[in-house]
Amino acid sequence: MHGDMSAGELYIKVFNDPFYAENGLVLSLSGGDCACWVIDPGLPPQADEMLAHLTAKRLAPVAVVLTHAHGDHIAGVDAIRDAHPDLPLYLAKGEWPMLTDPMENLSGQFGAGITARTDNLHDLAPGDVLELEGSKWEVRDSSGHSPAGRTLYCAELKVALVGDAVFAGSIGRTDFHHSDGDALMRNIRENILTLPDDTTLIPGHGPSTTVGEERATNPYLQ
Repeated sequence: MHGDMSAGELYIKVFNDPFYAENGLVLSLSGGDCACWVIDPGLPPQADEMLAHLTAKRLAPVAVVLTHAHGDHIAGVDAIRDAHPDLPLYLAKGEWPMLTDPMENLSGQFGAGITARTDNLHDLAPGDVLELEGSKWEVRDSSGHSPAGRTLYCAELKVALVGDAVFAGSIGRTDFHHSDGDALMRNIRENILTLPDDTTLIPGHGPSTTVGEERATNPYLQ
């Protein structure tokens, strides 16, 4: 999904890096003058663009939330948190080692050496609920592409942030050293495809889609 999106009272600004076209998001419940989450801030210039957007729209970040901790989804974390020092960081505990180990977060294989500091770090356990200005986001297990990938689902707004578990017409890669293809397929079927058909899925790369569209047409899920 590129550009802007609003679903009900949901406002999502998407930022892409020029290398992997990773979708970093700023998510809020109105267009400005409110609290927001920064989700999966990636490679430059994403963090700078996100910070400029926060300032321009007078958005107040209250958390950095990570669907998973591969390098292209965490590269901008420290820059965001340097600018807003009290921000908590939310990431499933099973991926905490990836924040400090470039070989674990895959950036080391490309000579990038990406890390993010681990202060004020909070788990995203399946079944947890995060709240943003009255909206409730259920944490669902979508691991398999990465050891403890998470989906955040808001039933009221009919939207799920699925990271790299499933894409429009595809699924996340499972050829990395810590991937598990069987687990990914099971989690997609049990924790994503069980959502209502009209649920918008916002993946970590590429355009948004819906549960119904992927159930009907995704060649990996037939």
